[in-house]
Amino acid sequence: MARAEHNNVTLEMVRDSLIRQEDTIVYSLIERARFPLNPPTYDPSYASIPGFSGSLLELFVKQTEAVQAKAGRYDNPEEHPFFPDNLPPSLVPHYKYPEVLHRAAMSININNLIWDMYFNKLLPSFVSPGDDGNYALTAARDLECLQAISRRIHYGKLVAEVKFRDERKDYEPAIRAQDRFTLTNLLTFTNVEEAVKNRVAKKAMTFGQEVKLGDDGDKGKYKVDPAIVSGLYADWVIPLTKEVEIDYLLRRLD
Repeated sequence: MARAEHNNVTLEMVRDSLIRQEDTIVYSLIERARFPLNPPTYDPSYASIPGFSGSLLELFVKQTEAVQAKAGRYDNPEEHPFFPDNLPPSLVPHYKYPEVLHRAAMSININNLIWDMYFNKLLPSFVSPGDDGNYALTAARDLECLQAISRRIHYGKLVAEVKFRDERKDYEPAIRAQDRFTLTNLLTFTNVEEAVKNRVAKKAMTFGQEVKLGDDGDKGKYKVDPAIVSGLYADWVIPLTKEVEIDYLLRRLD
């Protein structure tokens, strides 16, 4: 978690981090949108690699995660690999991250849902069709998007922990009853969610506008449609974050 002492993590600190993560997500989508869909990246028949069964994308992600695991990336509880099985151990000295979360957090990883959402729903909505041959770069940009979105969604564990500490008397009865409905209501603040959706749309407009000196002809043209970024949060980021929060809270008293 953030480099704060156990008792000093506040909801304001968590929200500040979530706002900064919005920037990373918007920029990663803009970078991916530079390339067309590039279907061979995802076609297992394209990458005929001895000893490997899968697409170029899967090869790229697995190999990259293996290198990052050796460098200690997944020692950080904020990071969640997409292919956690058989990752090599870290080769660098272990950093002692503050123990903010309950031990149940280690077992929560919904990257399979994020992977499915990204490739089957989000990606086709914001990249153009076509093939320019930049398959390795395409895979790299995809992984950057995946990791940014995953980090944001799994940050729900910390959101849930801080909310639980601040209002334990409200959360404990619902947790003991394993009452998902009540937990959902406790976690839902519609005005905050609307503000988030509006803010990420504004960021997509600001970061992704086409700038030409002395020419207003591209005014209103963006590298990624702001409505798609807002929809990403409305349809997937916010709901999946809430699922992570609930899954964490249901195990918080174990």
